Amino acid sequence: MIDVADGESQLKGFSENGYLVLPGFLPTELVGRLAPEVDHWVDTGLRQRSIDACLRPREYGPPPFVELQLPAHGELAAHPPLLELLGQLLGPSFVFHHLHSDRRPPGGPGKSWHHDYEQRPQRDRRHPMVHALHYIGGLRPAMGGLAVLPGSQRQVAEKHAIDHLGTAVLPGEVLIDELPPGSTVVLHSALFHTRRAAPGSVGGVGHRYMIDASYCRTGTRWPPVKPHWRHVLAVARERGLDHGRWPELFADRHFCAYQASDEDERERQRT
Repeated sequence: MIDVADGESQLKGFSENGYLVLPGFLPTELVGRLAPEVDHWVDTGLRQRSIDACLRPREYGPPPFVELQLPAHGELAAHPPLLELLGQLLGPSFVFHHLHSDRRPPGGPGKSWHHDYEQRPQRDRRHPMVHALHYIGGLRPAMGGLAVLPGSQRQVAEKHAIDHLGTAVLPGEVLIDELPPGSTVVLHSALFHTRRAAPGSVGGVGHRYMIDASYCRTGTRWPPVKPHWRHVLAVARERGLDHGRWPELFADRHFCAYQASDEDERERQRT
């Protein structure tokens, strides 16, 4: 949770800038269990199977296993200090949206400027949505960094409105590329950001571990991003991940019917 001493200034900063950096936010014990789970998720093909289930649901059907069935991943999605912080950023009632887990190799490519606010069409920012980006192994410049465009969350624009800029350096951006293990960056989901590839040689650099989890204020029906979203929420409820403290956290009544995104359609056409 945000420290009481400077909580007001941090909350104001998040409101104005659209992001909050929390170095070493996650406990070492949890971080130590998350990294092997990410390795298992990637190396066994479960991650790719989950992607296939989203891109070609009729062909593949729902995946046999989802991220929240991994013990530490489930704990991370409902980590009490994170949820207490979200209560300050989103208000007392919010719902889990999704979680993605990945491990990127040294020298991996970047991702063009975009935002991740789920609304079709994009029309307002009345109900906040946030992404918590958990950097399990931290960040170093040679791993590539996260660049954000402060204040851009207030602009109503489509997700890929500026992706033609690639990962170019933009005026006023902030680059985040030095974080200790277990750090978290919380973004307003409408904030434009980019994953920028590391410059030059990447010799001797470890993998870039990142788990992102998203949450939304209740009061509207949100578009889900996975065709098997009901199953994901049911797994969370079966595991009792809300600790009995956040009754709306995994309630499916806060979502509308699944519809493939434009990005999914583009990916289908490429493969």
